[in-house]
Amino acid sequence: MLIGESGEMYLTTILLLSEKNGKVRSLDIANHMGFSRPSVSRAIKILREEHYIHVSGMGFITLTERGMEIAKKIRERHEVIRDFFISRGVDEATADKDACRIEHIISEEGLKALKNSLSE
Repeated sequence: MLIGESGEMYLTTILLLSEKNGKVRSLDIANHMGFSRPSVSRAIKILREEHYIHVSGMGFITLTERGMEIAKKIRERHEVIRDFFISRGVDEATADKDACRIEHIISEEGLKALKNSLSE
């Protein structure tokens, strides 16, 4: 099953929170994303069933190798897009918000072109 934009957002949030806090629980995700606990629980269940995450007996959530790969890919896309916009004079907050939207739909070709333009 292919993971959608929502799943990608959860995975990148788990990556961010794990780097920031070390341990991640559903409540941390709900608070960070502003989602209800039941919504997060449903998403966690799906991500676990699809082997993107592991949930320990204590409720701590970690990314599997598969989940980590996707989360890092989306984060890289976000950073490239954000940096491109900033380099073109877009303010940081707007660049960040726009990158959040575009990171899920940009093609590999488009991302490569942005990377190339940043290194010129």
